[in-house]
Amino acid sequence: MPSASCETLLDDIEDIVSQEDSKPQHRHFARKQVVPKVRKRNTQKYLQEENSPPSDSTIPGIQKIWIRTWGCSHNNSDGEYMAGQLAAYGYKITENASDADLWLLNSCTVKNPAEDHFRNSIKKAQEENKKIVLAGCVPQAQPRQDYLKGLSIIGVQQIDRVVEVVEETIKGHSVRLLGQKKDNGKRLGGAPLDLPKIRKNPLIEIISINTGCLNACTYCKTKHARGNLASYPIDELVDRAKQSFQEGVCEIWLTSEDTGAYGRDIGTSLPALLWKLVEVIPEGAMLRLGMTNPPYILEHLEEMAKILNHPRVYAFLHIPVQSASDTVLMEMKREYCVADFKRVVDFLKEKVPGITIATDIICGFPGETNEDFQETVKLVEEYKFPSLFINQFYPRPGTPAAKMEQVPAQVKKQRTKDLSRVFHSYNPYDHKVGERQQVLVTEESFDSKFYVAHNRFYEQVLVPKNPTFMGKMVEVDIYESGKHFMKGQPVSDAKVYTPSISKPLAKGEVSGLTEEFRSRLGNHLTSTSRPSATIRRGSASSRMVLRLQRLHQDCALRMSVGLALFALLCAFFVKVYN
Repeated sequence: MPSASCETLLDDIEDIVSQEDSKPQHRHFARKQVVPKVRKRNTQKYLQEENSPPSDSTIPGIQKIWIRTWGCSHNNSDGEYMAGQLAAYGYKITENASDADLWLLNSCTVKNPAEDHFRNSIKKAQEENKKIVLAGCVPQAQPRQDYLKGLSIIGVQQIDRVVEVVEETIKGHSVRLLGQKKDNGKRLGGAPLDLPKIRKNPLIEIISINTGCLNACTYCKTKHARGNLASYPIDELVDRAKQSFQEGVCEIWLTSEDTGAYGRDIGTSLPALLWKLVEVIPEGAMLRLGMTNPPYILEHLEEMAKILNHPRVYAFLHIPVQSASDTVLMEMKREYCVADFKRVVDFLKEKVPGITIATDIICGFPGETNEDFQETVKLVEEYKFPSLFINQFYPRPGTPAAKMEQVPAQVKKQRTKDLSRVFHSYNPYDHKVGERQQVLVTEESFDSKFYVAHNRFYEQVLVPKNPTFMGKMVEVDIYESGKHFMKGQPVSDAKVYTPSISKPLAKGEVSGLTEEFRSRLGNHLTSTSRPSATIRRGSASSRMVLRLQRLHQDCALRMSVGLALFALLCAFFVKVYN
């Protein structure tokens, strides 16, 4: 068996499995080619043995996999897709890291602490002798880092081939699959949107509408991983939304590195996409828009205001400002000035009354003076953003900002604390106590004491834990407010509104199992509401077919080698006697 600790890494999985060979999932799906004659055994003992191979078995598709994801909602969507494909193939996705055979670590490269957590998890996995597959932006951006040596990597655009990478890693190979998806030389948005997935929250579907961006921010490492803008076609995104609603989802999040830039590479725009999406959103379900940078929202302000006023779209938009100093913004290469940001915010606040504007700020960017920082403080005091993400600047390796003259660490920390103090000096929801609001309940609070809902403006409202509320629209009276939330008491005579969509999938259940995917699985899956259980029931027979197929392939290979040697011998004797 090849060793996982080999000195020289294969650049790609194609070095092990060529393009001409059948891919692992195709070998798994092609059951009709082999009709094994199986002797029937009715004993429960045999069934247990068949489902539980020896602990040292290297048969792929039977191991337990633990998946850890850091970072943005785009990363979380990628993690859900990888979990779904692995579960559909027969692997068991576990929440117990110590119990897993393989760790799939899906990384974020935005800040140093996120990469530190990622690196520490790799070290822990190695100490516990776990198989490891790395994903996400860190290995995509810097695959040759020392601590990644000897480990398998799957690129951010190759998540549809996670089964192959995991399979080869289980067998002891170190493989890397980092290529970009292209069609006739044009870069595509990434993996197909109709792949199976396991949603962390069965009520929320995260859809990445594009990957990459058009900017070249001097501090950003994500651009090194995700690359230039590549958008998915509108019809594919609408189909994904329809499928999600058919599976009981009541809230959709659109995500990308910059949603505002959507469509510029394929001749369309974000408003064009949004108008198509709102047509398929059922009553009682909601759509949340992701982050958009100021330059790409300016030309769509009128249309965006109309869309954000739609009853099935949250009046919420995340627009990062990063700094209120034009000098700093120029050094960041943000391609807008503070006046542009204010124009966007002021227009939307006027045309979409009550809208929630979330923003990001970086404290201590190289060259930031105290005067620059005070401009940022004034901006926060003026707008009193209810949702504000304050980040201390971290120089990321390979970025232009890392080579600039740095602000002293202590100054960066102090500015972060000072801005945080300003943010906590006001309570954005105090004036809403006494209001009656309609909220959509989607999850449980961290302390498990409440259910979490969101109102029209995507403001967090905590409601009592009544199981009949989950996934429903509920009318509540606001009786208390905090810095980040409100508390609502359900109106006694109010009707709990049920969206006109299907019953949600169970937690951990595989979604997106299309008819095409079902047929490729050899009809192991039925049209029941529990496809993941069906997958597990069929996994033992699938593995048996897989082993027989591989045996036939080995025999065919040996026969080919034998014939080749025979031909060489014949040629040798002909040459000798001539």
